[in-house]
Amino acid sequence: MAILNDNIKNQVREMLADLPAPVRLVVFTQGEGGALECEMCAETRELAEEVAALSDKVSVEVRDFVKDSEVAETYGIDKIPAIAIVRDGEEPKDYGVRLYGIPSGYEFGTLIEDIRLVSSGEHGLSEKTLEQLAQLKEPVNIQVFVTPTCPYCPRAVLLAHRLAIASDRVTAAMVEATEFPHLANRYQVYGVPRTVINDVIHIEGAVPENMLMAKLMNVTDEEFMKLARQHWEAMVS
Repeated sequence: MAILNDNIKNQVREMLADLPAPVRLVVFTQGEGGALECEMCAETRELAEEVAALSDKVSVEVRDFVKDSEVAETYGIDKIPAIAIVRDGEEPKDYGVRLYGIPSGYEFGTLIEDIRLVSSGEHGLSEKTLEQLAQLKEPVNIQVFVTPTCPYCPRAVLLAHRLAIASDRVTAAMVEATEFPHLANRYQVYGVPRTVINDVIHIEGAVPENMLMAKLMNVTDEEFMKLARQHWEAMVS
């Protein structure tokens, strides 16, 4: 049975009609089609395939998390189900845009908008943000914890993904909290969206661009290392 109804298919087809460059959805699952396939992996794969069928510029590449472990490592995939959204064509580019867990509910719109963003490479960020991102000296990993029923979560996820598109030092992922309860517990996700930057900076709610950048940029290297040590000590204690 199809996941998307005809009305949604028509809307998605229209939204993907003008993609400037092809986009590949690299879906990581395990035990595809068998009894051992992970929870929500089949649905995530099927959803990606249904979306790809609506545009000749969107394709799907399915990878087994275990059998294709080297590929998973290349993409930095450490849990499943996962989707890496990459640009193909004459100028291929992996911006570090990731979705962990099925992008359903409000997050389905995030998937479609991510495809459009990755295809165009246009982040839409302010000049001030670009200046701040240019100052980054170390990699930054942003995780945005969400649930499918949260109407504010897509805004937080898309902002993180725009930062990843704008800077090679930034990777950003949506993490569906109910599918990864161990991570939700680890990062004390009691409400969504909750944004976690490099494991130590936590932001509640869908904050605007300038507030997110202020949180990201106001931590000096010395302060960051101190926070990282405190975080690690709390985890192992």
